[in-house]
Amino acid sequence: MAAAGAALADEVGLPGLTMGLLAERLGVRTPSLYKHVNGQDDLNRRIAALALSEAGDAVGAAVQGYAGRDALAAAMRAFRTFVLEHPGRYAATIGVEPLAPDDPIATASLRLLGSFTAVLRGYEIERSDVDHALRMLRSLCHGFATLQSGGGFQWSADVDESFEWLIAFADRGLRAL
Repeated sequence: MAAAGAALADEVGLPGLTMGLLAERLGVRTPSLYKHVNGQDDLNRRIAALALSEAGDAVGAAVQGYAGRDALAAAMRAFRTFVLEHPGRYAATIGVEPLAPDDPIATASLRLLGSFTAVLRGYEIERSDVDHALRMLRSLCHGFATLQSGGGFQWSADVDESFEWLIAFADRGLRAL
C-alpha cells in the first residue's frame, strides 16, 4: 500500500494524493483501503517511513568505501538524486515526527542520519558540533534539490556544476571547523 501510494505521490505530488485516487489506481473501492491504512495521515506516514528508508539505503550504498570529500560528494549526490526522482515521497518526510522510539519513521531516520554521520567522521568535527553539521548538510541538500525539483533554477548556469560547487563549499566549510 505504501509503495503504491509513494509511486502515485511521485506522479501527482503529495498534496494531490488522495485515498480515492489511490483506490482508483489500485482498482479497488476506497473503503477497501481502510483495511490496510487508517486514513490519509496514516498513508502519508507510511510513505514517509518508506522514503526515509529508501533515502537511507541510497546514501548508505553511495558512501561505501569512501571517506572525506569523496564520501561527502557521494552522499550529497545520492540524496539529491533521491529527491529529484521521488519528489512526492520525499515531500512526505518533511515535518513528520516519530510517534514512539520504535516508530518506523524513527528507525528509517536514524539510518539516514547514520550515513551522513559516517561521512562527518572524515572531518575533524567536535562531537558537540555534529548535530549542527548534520543540519547544515540537510539544509544544503534539501534546499538545492527541492528548488531544482520545483524548477527554481531558471538561469543559464549548469545546475550540475552549481551542485558540484555546493559540494566543494560544504567540504571547505567542514574542513574549516
